Amino acid sequence: MSTSKNILVTGGAGFIGANFVQYFVAHRADHFVVLDKLTYAGDMRNLTGLDQASNYTFEQGDICEAQRVKELFDKYKFTKVIHFAAESHVDNSITGPGAFVQTNIVGTFELLQAAYKLWMTGPQALRETYSDARFLHVSTDEVYGTLGATGLFTETTPYAPNSPYSASKAASDMLVRSYFHTYGLPVVTTNCSNNYGPNQHQEKLIPTIIRKALAMAPIPIYGDGQNIRDWLFVLDHCKGIFKALENGRLGETYNIGGRNERNNLYIAALICGELDRLRPKDNGSYKDQITFVTDRPGHDFRYAIDADKIETELGWRAEETFETGIVKTIQWYLDHPERLGLTSDAK
Repeated sequence: MSTSKNILVTGGAGFIGANFVQYFVAHRADHFVVLDKLTYAGDMRNLTGLDQASNYTFEQGDICEAQRVKELFDKYKFTKVIHFAAESHVDNSITGPGAFVQTNIVGTFELLQAAYKLWMTGPQALRETYSDARFLHVSTDEVYGTLGATGLFTETTPYAPNSPYSASKAASDMLVRSYFHTYGLPVVTTNCSNNYGPNQHQEKLIPTIIRKALAMAPIPIYGDGQNIRDWLFVLDHCKGIFKALENGRLGETYNIGGRNERNNLYIAALICGELDRLRPKDNGSYKDQITFVTDRPGHDFRYAIDADKIETELGWRAEETFETGIVKTIQWYLDHPERLGLTSDAK
């Protein structure tokens, strides 16, 4: 295989990774190789239709398995790595943190090490044939901890992770940074705000609200529902990642945010209102199903990203507002009720 066109996408059967692959396989000539372990978060349905594409290959495997990772780097001679693969559900990290340490820290290390061995002859010595190599590490704004009622996360905000998930992602970010400063590995890191859109796993907030509403079940909202997140439509995020991969300065971090701060109660009410319009109940509103539940341990109050750096340097900007993106998202789930574990006649 050519050394100039093969791009590794880890976690490419997951939510964000699959949206990335679906879009860029159709819009680029590069050959995209998806590596995914196909745990509960990876779903081959997310990659439907790609088998017909000549510039797409799927490889099942675990990023924590050094030999498997090395075999793929030797086979495809990747010049680009886009590293999505991660355990990402905060509640799961509270009950089972070990998997987060393994996948997010050890897995990232194995990928960095494989890229270093292929691309470089030693520290600060990039092989000439890999002069355009790039390792794009996809991370989260949760590494920065929590904000009060004001302020924004910037690329220089000190790390202060508050959950095993965010701590494991912070550790992976530091590993990526170290491979740049110690070895000169050509890396770029992106830290994103909360994503939403098609193909998101049903355990996440927005699919959960839609699923519970349609199932006529209580819609659980933590605490008083005032926790705030900056929401980013998944395709906007994917386009930002590719901008950073192609044009980002090596060793730099770029925060990708949608400038769409919304609290959880507003989100639940907005979704219920849209469902009232698109799939009305026989009696009452879906809002009647909203129920407040005991707050998550260590629940961060507010995340909000200052995306000025990527907007200014790379010319990226989110195209969707939350209100436009959520309508597209709700309609997608109504068209694909099986992705919520519901039957097609769910009302």
